[in-house]
Amino acid sequence: MPVPHPTAPSTPSEPSAPSESSFDPEALLDVGRWLQSQHYQFTTPTPATHTLVLGRRAHATASDLRDIFGWNLPFSQGLLPADILATMQHGGLVQSGEAGLLGTTVRFSTLGSLIFPHSSFPTIHNESVFFGPDTYRFAALIRRQLVASPLQDMSRVLDMGCGSGAGGLVAATHDRTVRPQLVLADISPLALRCAQASAELAGLTSVDLCQGDLFHSVAGEFDLVVANPPYLNDGAQRLYRHGGGRWGEALSIRILREGYPRLSPGGRLVLYTGSSISHGVDHLLQAFEEALKEFPCTWSYEELDPDVFGDELNNPAYTDVDRIAAVGLVVQKP
Repeated sequence: MPVPHPTAPSTPSEPSAPSESSFDPEALLDVGRWLQSQHYQFTTPTPATHTLVLGRRAHATASDLRDIFGWNLPFSQGLLPADILATMQHGGLVQSGEAGLLGTTVRFSTLGSLIFPHSSFPTIHNESVFFGPDTYRFAALIRRQLVASPLQDMSRVLDMGCGSGAGGLVAATHDRTVRPQLVLADISPLALRCAQASAELAGLTSVDLCQGDLFHSVAGEFDLVVANPPYLNDGAQRLYRHGGGRWGEALSIRILREGYPRLSPGGRLVLYTGSSISHGVDHLLQAFEEALKEFPCTWSYEELDPDVFGDELNNPAYTDVDRIAAVGLVVQKP
């Protein structure tokens, strides 16, 4: 799910805003495997925290792999092996900055034993691929569901609007003794390039990738559908963060309405999204309740974090909003 992004601090040696359109899946895979061999770990914070940390290190250059691939600090080419740097250059993963320094156009973040390539800081482009605290909360929601009701061999799993592929890969690797059939779907070709690399880095080689507008791009029914869609009202209507509707809720409602008919008997939809609470009223919950009247199902809804992205309330679209809550909806078909 995309988040609001403050402007990153500018330093004399900082590379310009990255261009991501040339991400090469093979380069992402090669660099990711090398990082795995180096036992690389990085937990991606909120953009506000990332900005603060970089502000403390104004004019700093990278001294280790976390600085290069996590904090996206400018680095000297001698900090990486020549073959890895060449792979990055051929794969569109590095760019030249000032004073002879380089900068990556990609970040790598870890979630447990999994590693994910995604957009570098700051995420400002239309098709930026998001990874951050929402991803970790989304993963935790999925894992709780799978502890309560595990997947079986050959279960069909769909990550709708997959981005980096985190939700689907967390589900597919939760129990390595079962072999689900995983589909990763997104409207963004850039997201699918990242998701493809993420899947192979997780040891999954038979994942289906589908590009298109929500469920129009995929066929059949699924035992588990997970989704973490954009849920903000973005004035620029950037693909990676704009959810549509008054407060960004439209895409989440579409996923419920279009996703339920695609569930197998006994299948589940696990939707992690955000709800704008206005004058104490959860309007997204009301919309879900209305939609769910049409479907024979059991469902649950909970606030996972009562107050996220408070600075987004400065956006004129949120004049009447008290807070934005991270919420989880789980729907089970009989």
